[in-house]
Amino acid sequence: MADFSTKVIKYLEANGKTADELGPDFENPNVAITDDGTGPIIKIWNTDKLGFAKPTDEQLATYETAGNTHESNHVVRKTRRKNYGDIGEQLDEIYKDIDAWKARIKKIKDDNPKE
Repeated sequence: MADFSTKVIKYLEANGKTADELGPDFENPNVAITDDGTGPIIKIWNTDKLGFAKPTDEQLATYETAGNTHESNHVVRKTRRKNYGDIGEQLDEIYKDIDAWKARIKKIKDDNPKE
């Protein structure tokens, strides 16, 4: 199940916004999520700054699949970055044997496919 905050981000993106627009700082956020004891809720939604209404629970539920894909791909990207190694070492590897580097990167991508 996709995290509540991920679904909120997908809702923002569907409306032409980015996660960066959640808020300029912690003191004056455009969006704030909290847990009221029954689960996560949107505590603050700055309609004036964002330009559209706060999503309903039904609207957020429609982002379940997109949220799951986003979270899964995040794990894949993190695993790939770890396996790629240091960029300086990669450049040295490319200089010494670009074909071996290409084969290694292809294997990492094949072993860690995105959805």
